[in-house]
Amino acid sequence: MDSPTLTIPVGPLNFDDVVRVARDGVPVELSDDALAAIAASRAVVEALAADARPHYGVSTGFGALATRHIPPDQRVQLQRSLVRSHAAGTGPEVERDVVRALLLLRLSTLATGRTGVRTETASAYARMLSAGITPVVHEHGSLGCSGDLAPLAHCALALMGEGPVRDAAGELRSAADALAEAGIAPVELREKEGLALINGTDGMLAMLVLAIVDLRELLTVADIATAMSVEALLGTEAVFAPDLHELRPHPGQAASAANVRALLADSPMVASHRGPQDTRVQDAYSLRCAPSVTGGARDTVEHAALVAAREMASAVDNPVVTLDGRVESNGNFHGAPIAYALDFLAIVAADVASMSERRTDRFLDVARSHGLPAFLAADPGVDSGYMIAQYTQAAIVSEMKRLAAPASVDSIPSSAMQEDHVSMGWAAGRKLRRSVDGLTRVLAIELLTAARGIELRAPLEPAPATAAVIAALREVAPGPGADRFLAPEIEAAVELVRGGHARRAAQSVTGPLA
Repeated sequence: MDSPTLTIPVGPLNFDDVVRVARDGVPVELSDDALAAIAASRAVVEALAADARPHYGVSTGFGALATRHIPPDQRVQLQRSLVRSHAAGTGPEVERDVVRALLLLRLSTLATGRTGVRTETASAYARMLSAGITPVVHEHGSLGCSGDLAPLAHCALALMGEGPVRDAAGELRSAADALAEAGIAPVELREKEGLALINGTDGMLAMLVLAIVDLRELLTVADIATAMSVEALLGTEAVFAPDLHELRPHPGQAASAANVRALLADSPMVASHRGPQDTRVQDAYSLRCAPSVTGGARDTVEHAALVAAREMASAVDNPVVTLDGRVESNGNFHGAPIAYALDFLAIVAADVASMSERRTDRFLDVARSHGLPAFLAADPGVDSGYMIAQYTQAAIVSEMKRLAAPASVDSIPSSAMQEDHVSMGWAAGRKLRRSVDGLTRVLAIELLTAARGIELRAPLEPAPATAAVIAALREVAPGPGADRFLAPEIEAAVELVRGGHARRAAQSVTGPLA
């Protein structure tokens, strides 16, 4: 049996590695090759530290203060002061999975041997992750250029034994106490190490990786919700035929259409109105064009995944130790590539949610629901059914449209105009987190609505795959009936989506879905 510990190589991690450590608490260790690479680059930095000439990050100040030469007896204080001053975040705590992911990604960069830290410094980060010690990082503070300075500085501060952390049980502790309990000695940073720990894109990259994983799941759920809505609204499956989508060969569109076909296979409900007796020429766009929207979102997610994979294969630091042993300043810490991808994903998440809400709204309007009761209520007038559930969807979608406004087009100069253009990638990541949560909730409400619509069509039966989803939903939320407290049912459906249960229920019939 494989060890549950993740061994960090010199090369890049994959998305599953990040999720396992960030969300499942898998411990980590550095590979022998990584330790050797770290030691080799540290030797380069130590040689420069003895040089009479100034070298940025080794024997100088930082940013606009880079012209100040720092004598050897002040260099430990230089690194300590750097971390303390840069740990300047404010606002709510950032989620545990994001902080663990950014710590892991920073450690992965240290493992490349291009940053010049000592092996004991990198190993202490690995031990901190393995012990479940999570530094308190705050919502506000990063401009996404020179990397995510403030968030990473809060992590480095904890490594020094300062500032607050959450322990493995989630309790708020001082870093000094949590490290001592775990048997980890606080690290006294040496030349360049403070800079190497904070000068990376790991915060925005962490949020991008986690969002990609979540959106892949949610886009499959969007296809499931589409299929259920097509059934309950007596739509046609003809528009999902493969030859139609071959005429427009976007891979995401083909994948979404194939999902819907698989989900609707052997549906008596769809078959009940197939043929000349169906007088409708074509369905509304929110049904007919779903593969174009959800499929376009899929292709955008895969573009973002390519960007994330490239960044995970990068060694982002400034200065950086090159392969031939030089220490060179560079601009690789600029977060623009990641910021753009984060903004793209917020746009597509909002649009998929918008289409989902439009399908839900069709169920509630007797002029468009093809015979279903008003608002899917048991006794319309006495009961309101799902009237306000759609309001909740609409409120979330409206917020998601605001969150789709790009952060990456903004820039506020900093550091006395030395850093005169910044990416705002951290802000793009923070708003995408909210947008992914919003999409989860919007799709959950559509599943509730479509399931009730299908059940109100009895004795017509749904497809085996959508019936399996409804059965899973009914384990946590009851079916049609008089009005009741709806919020707990919505939350139960949200967890059904977020936990992958809706997808697994469908796949128990269809096999793997894209």
